[in-house]
Amino acid sequence: MAPAIISNGDSPEISATTGLKDRGEVLLHIKATGICGSDVHFWKSGRIGSLVFEGDCILGHEAAGVVLKCGEGVTSLVPGDRVAIEPGVPCGDCFLCLDGKYNLCEDVKFSGVYPYAGTIQRYKIHPAKWLHKLPANISFAEGALLEPLSVVLHGIRTAGLNLGCGTVICGAGPIGLIALAAARASGAHPIVITDIEPKRLQFAREFVPSCRPYQVDPSLSAEENGRRIRRLFRHADADISQDTVEDLHQEYYAPRTVLECTGVESSVCTAAFTVRRGGTICVIGVGKSIMNNLPFMHISLAEIELKFINRYRDTWPAGIACLSGGILDLKPLVTHVYPLEDAMDALHLAADPRNGSIKIQIVDEGNENAIE
Repeated sequence: MAPAIISNGDSPEISATTGLKDRGEVLLHIKATGICGSDVHFWKSGRIGSLVFEGDCILGHEAAGVVLKCGEGVTSLVPGDRVAIEPGVPCGDCFLCLDGKYNLCEDVKFSGVYPYAGTIQRYKIHPAKWLHKLPANISFAEGALLEPLSVVLHGIRTAGLNLGCGTVICGAGPIGLIALAAARASGAHPIVITDIEPKRLQFAREFVPSCRPYQVDPSLSAEENGRRIRRLFRHADADISQDTVEDLHQEYYAPRTVLECTGVESSVCTAAFTVRRGGTICVIGVGKSIMNNLPFMHISLAEIELKFINRYRDTWPAGIACLSGGILDLKPLVTHVYPLEDAMDALHLAADPRNGSIKIQIVDEGNENAIE
């Protein structure tokens, strides 16, 4: 068996749990897993906020695979079915689950978050209820992208993105780029995407040619960066460093929606000075536990709606429809692919932001009959 990644240190560990014990379980052969920024953070730091790794745990939660065995009571799947994995398994009994907000369940068992084993391994057991069949025209690589796409879909729903309205995407990482494509497919226009890394902005322009890139200048204040981003909605090719009389009277043309995909405090502050008065910021990115420098009075007096999301709920069917129906093509985002045996190399690459990678995936072509 190939090694699986653990959270602490570089030593590989073998996962060999293949027996079905509980009703409704399915044994999967994991075919593709994408590396998320949270995987790298857990690997390096052992925690994200209140989520603490108290021991070794296999990472990974963006995954797709093949059904090998079905346990008692499974009627929706058969061996050989290709599936995407919804990694969070909520309790199903708390008031939040019963209210349909299962993404807020405090007793969720989430793959790749201690102590629940993730998907960077060959075999994994998962409840059939949280598996989604893939149509023939969606590859395993695309199936693994359904998890970050789900994050974006939940963010777009929460933000209330509108047809023909200006939108800003903060951050040109994998989530930001998916948000860019999804916002474009949803009819948002114009769309500005921001980042501090020029290579990622160049990728964004190639990925969605109609977008307007803006390289954030860390030497400028959040207010000044916001002012310059706003000017792009009226003057795509103008000198954005200079105010005009027209600019001073164009609040209406300022972006109505900002999808903040970094979670970085300075970026959230810039978003606050970018969005129009009465507009909406949806923070999709995960940041530090406490932010003390948000422009509270500006947000308050401008009646800016500052919203947040936690993962997703009821998004996989919509995501599958977007990919299967050709509404979104996310395949260009996968820039590097590693076999399961080289998973550690994949993590090291993902941990280096200078290499130009977007989405790194770990794949396994192992023999599906090996456990029979």
